[in-house]
Amino acid sequence: MPEQPITITAISSISSLGKSTEDVWDSYQQEKHLFEKRSLGDHKDWIAPLSQTAKRAINSLRSSDAKYKNLDDTVLYALYASRQSIQKAGWKQGDNFGINIGSSRGATALFEKHHEDFRVTGKVSPLSSPTSTLGNISSWIAHDLKTKGPEISHSITCSTALHALLNGMAWIKSGMTDRFLVGGSEAPLTPFTLAQMKALKIYAGCQSMAERTSSYPSRALDLEKKKNSMVLGEGASIACLEKGVRHNSLAIIEGIGYATEPLEHYVSISSDAHCFQRSMEMALNDLIPENVDVIVMHTPGTIKGDLSEYKAIAKVFCNKMPFLTTNKWKVGHTFGASGMLSIEMAILMLQHQEVIKVPFAEDFKIPSKIRKVMVNSVGFGGNAVSVLLSI
Repeated sequence: MPEQPITITAISSISSLGKSTEDVWDSYQQEKHLFEKRSLGDHKDWIAPLSQTAKRAINSLRSSDAKYKNLDDTVLYALYASRQSIQKAGWKQGDNFGINIGSSRGATALFEKHHEDFRVTGKVSPLSSPTSTLGNISSWIAHDLKTKGPEISHSITCSTALHALLNGMAWIKSGMTDRFLVGGSEAPLTPFTLAQMKALKIYAGCQSMAERTSSYPSRALDLEKKKNSMVLGEGASIACLEKGVRHNSLAIIEGIGYATEPLEHYVSISSDAHCFQRSMEMALNDLIPENVDVIVMHTPGTIKGDLSEYKAIAKVFCNKMPFLTTNKWKVGHTFGASGMLSIEMAILMLQHQEVIKVPFAEDFKIPSKIRKVMVNSVGFGGNAVSVLLSI
């Protein structure tokens, strides 16, 4: 008997794109970015905060239960998206399903607050440790949804969400469970996090008149850019995985690949991204590369990061390049949540049979029909994951 495929039966997110699938698709139809200039430190910088409607939803969630007022936004974002996702999938509180929701940085704002309190007073709140560990994201989701399955949290930097998907698939394939809730959540809009990105010299800047008047602060997938242009965003994206094709299946996971390459620098990967070459080839398995219609790239908006991924795609797909796109020019880099936001983007393109273009990118050939979409994600040190989806 052939092995049953694993499918995505629901996906939900909350970010600068909005708080519902309809919000997200409407936002993608507009060629404007979702960045704002705000002061997180000494002066204003570009960031991509939650939309106003999304922020109100989170504030309402925080005030709905006294226990939630002391939780970090990473937990609340994941909690909101998880509730929406299981409702769409038809899962119920108390059902037996696993949870793997990770974050690159975890409870960033809350950790910084507790550390500042300690620096000033020499004391910390009893809640400082339990509310700032990576594990508290999945454990709070499990508590809220009353699940009977395993709960896992991890950080594999910016590829965290797709590693969660990989892990959920492994559990399902093992036969230990039939369903898994997977994804990532990130709330990195803090002065210290921004300062760290600036120290790496990868953040979007305004050093010339052209840059100051540019319509797009993040030039993700602009392969001719001369300056790094990463912008921080926040949000969560959570998907329901199930064994078998069901009436509500949104996409079939046809393949998944992963690879890590030897560390040559703290943040960069090789010039032609060997890790991506291996992860994409593994995800393709025996499939002819030309059958892939679209690739949603990781493209953080840095010169080396964007170009190395493009070169890896060119090596794997040769003269049959798929349509290339990304969402970071619009929503910024949401670190551990970014991979699942890209999965959501891929599913929307499959559903609507319409590609989402990058306004300033090369004019890639648009496929007549979108059958298969590959999604790439990678983190510091070359931890790449590639996922192939179909309908």
